[in-house]
Parts: sequence; C-alpha cells; structure tokens
Amino acid sequence: MKALILAAGRGERMRPLTDTRPKPLLPVRGKPLIEWHLEALAHAGVREVVVNTAWLEEQFPAALGDGSRWGLAIRYSPEGRDHGGALETAGGIRKALPWLAPRGDESFWVVSGDIYMPGFPFDAALAEAFAAGTDLGELWLVPNPGFHGSGDFDLVGGRLRRGVPGAAHGWTYANVALLRPALVASLPVGQRAPLGPLLFQAAAADRLAGRELAGPWHNLGTPAQLAALNGSC
Repeated sequence: MKALILAAGRGERMRPLTDTRPKPLLPVRGKPLIEWHLEALAHAGVREVVVNTAWLEEQFPAALGDGSRWGLAIRYSPEGRDHGGALETAGGIRKALPWLAPRGDESFWVVSGDIYMPGFPFDAALAEAFAAGTDLGELWLVPNPGFHGSGDFDLVGGRLRRGVPGAAHGWTYANVALLRPALVASLPVGQRAPLGPLLFQAAAADRLAGRELAGPWHNLGTPAQLAALNGSC
C-alpha cells in the first residue's frame, strides 16, 4: 500500500519560522517533522510515498531526496509549479491519484506532514482489512483538543456520524486516514477542494469508519508549541 504525506500548506500560524522553511521540514526532536512519518511508513512496510508540495516546494527534494535512505521511493506532486499554489487537501489527493492508485481502486494512507505522532504504527493488517471492504475512508480520531472544542464527528460502534451541522461532536479527525480513490475521484484535477465536506458526505452515507488514535499526538500550530515540544525532550 502507498501513502500520501500532505506537505503543501503555507503554515501561516507558524510564521516567522515558515517564512523560509516549509512547516514539515521544521526540526522536531532532532529531525525534520516529516521524517518521523517517513520512518514509520518504511517500518510498516510501505515502499512508495507521494509528498504533495506548494510552499517553498523546491526544499523538499533537496532535503529528502528520492527516499532511498529510508528504503522508500518518494514521488513529489508539485502543486505550486503545476497550479500556482496549494490545492487544499481533497484537491491535493485528487492530483496524486494516478500515483497512489494507478488501477483506480487501490486504497492508500494519507497523513498530514505537520502532525507529530511518534509510535503510530501504520498497521498493515488494518490497511489490508480496509482495502478488502467497501468504506470510503477509515479515520483516526483524538478527543477534541482545545483549539477545536466542537469536534468533527461522533464515533458510534466504529462508525462515524456527523449529525446536525453546527452541533458539537465528541471527536476530532487526527489527520491520518486510510482512503479509497472514489472519495475524491469526481473532482477535476487541479481544482482546489477541502476534504471535510467529502468526509461528512461519506459519514452520512455510512461509508466512513473511525478509531481512536492511541499514543501521543500533536498538531503543531505555533512556534511556541514547537518550542515547548522540543524543550520537553
């Protein structure tokens, strides 16, 4: 199974650090944040990874190369070069589908390049079970953090529910998931599109599974958060 690491964003709240370096390349506990994902994916047996890029995107190949140092083959999806800027999450996934799912039906991992979750296993058995099913996605969730108190979903018997728009929900999407191409395949290539509405539609159709993320998880948003995490080594 292949994986997509989302690394195209500007990282506005992390400025001024991101004025000169993409957020996923900022150092976290001794190495660039994105390397934690690359190491974990390689350890789980993933061999092909797509990294989508836009902001300061020329820095990614210079920093990561072809992925061989981790036993990976990295392909870059340059949204800045091809489309003038980031395509948002769903648009970025759609652009990468020819590499992630060349037959059109293969499922794949998606993880944001700006979260820190050491120890996440990218479990191959769970990935295989998902691929054998019919759900459009399986999302990992965390209890609502302080910056997102209203949450995204309710988790009921392993199924995700959204309910009434504007209502509070118990869980927040942790930005790591298994997805099926059909979730985004109807989008035109190069169109900017967020992922949230498509996930909510899938939940309403009972085609979205969920599970709690066990272990540490940090959505690094500000220089202060990054400094605190590095200072707690």
